[in-house]
Amino acid sequence: MERFVILALVGLAAQLVDGALGMGYGLTSTTLLLTAGIAPAIASASVHMAEVVTTAASGMSHMRFGNVDKQMAKRLIIPGSVGAFSGATFLSHLTGDYVRLYVSIFLLALGLYILARFLFLQDARRQEHKKLTNKFYLPLGFVAGFFDASGGGGWGPIATPALLSQKGMEPRKVIGTVSVSEFAVAASATLGFMLSLGLGHINWLWAGAIMLGGVIAAPIAAWIVKSLPTRMLAVIVSGMLVFTNVRAIFGYTTIPLTIQYVMYTAIVLVWIYIVFHVGQKERRLKAAELAMGLQKSQETS
Repeated sequence: MERFVILALVGLAAQLVDGALGMGYGLTSTTLLLTAGIAPAIASASVHMAEVVTTAASGMSHMRFGNVDKQMAKRLIIPGSVGAFSGATFLSHLTGDYVRLYVSIFLLALGLYILARFLFLQDARRQEHKKLTNKFYLPLGFVAGFFDASGGGGWGPIATPALLSQKGMEPRKVIGTVSVSEFAVAASATLGFMLSLGLGHINWLWAGAIMLGGVIAAPIAAWIVKSLPTRMLAVIVSGMLVFTNVRAIFGYTTIPLTIQYVMYTAIVLVWIYIVFHVGQKERRLKAAELAMGLQKSQETS
C-alpha cells in the first residue's frame, strides 16, 4: 500500500509537470520504474498504459480551458500514432539508450533557442501566425511518437519545443494541443507493446497508481496553463528542457559528479533569476495595461 501511495504521488507530480509544460510525464514516471530495476520495455509499456487514461483526462481539461488548436491536433495524431506504434515494437526487441544522447543534444539546442526567442525577440509573439503544412507535421509527429515509445517518453519534449520554435505560436495552445494529441500516441504505443510483449508484462498495479495520480493532477495543470502569462510559460518550458537534457548528456560523459553538481546548481540559479525577472516584467506590463485601461475609461466617462 505504501508503494502504491508513493507511485500515485509520483504520477500526480509528473502530470502536473506534463499538463502545465507539455512534457515530463513519461520521462519522470519511466525514470522511477527504471530505478526500481524494471526493464526499459516493461517500464515504458506500464507508463503508456497509465498515459491512456491520464492523457484523456488532461486533454479534456485543456479543451475545457480553451488551450487546444483542433486543426493542429488532427495533423499530429496520425503520424504520432504511427511513430508510437513503431517505437513500441522497436523497443520490445531492442533498447537504444544511445539514441537519447542525440535527442538530448537536439532538445537542449531547442530549449536555448526558445529561451532566447522569448527573452530577446520581444515582438515574436505579435508576428503573424505561420501556417504550417504536413511537410512539418508528418515528420514531427512520427519522430516524436517513435521516441516517446522507444525512449519511455518524448512526445511532449520533442513536439512542444518544435512547435514553440515556430513564429506566432502561443505556448498555452501548443501545450494544450500536444496534451490532447498525446492520448492517441499513448494508445498506439500501448497497442504496440501489447502485441509485442503481451499483457502479462505490464505491471498493472504500478500503472494504476501512476494513472490515479495523473488523473487527479490533470485539471490543476490545465488551469495553470490558462492562468500563467505566455512569456512565463515559455521560460519555464525552455528552462526545464535545458536542465533535463544537460543531465541526460552528462550521463554519457566521465565528468566528475562534483563538477556536474556545480553546473546543475548554476543552471538552476540562472533559471530562477530569469523566471523572477520575467515575472517582475510581466507584473509591470499588467500594471501598465490596467493603468492605461483606467485612464481610457476616465476619458470616455
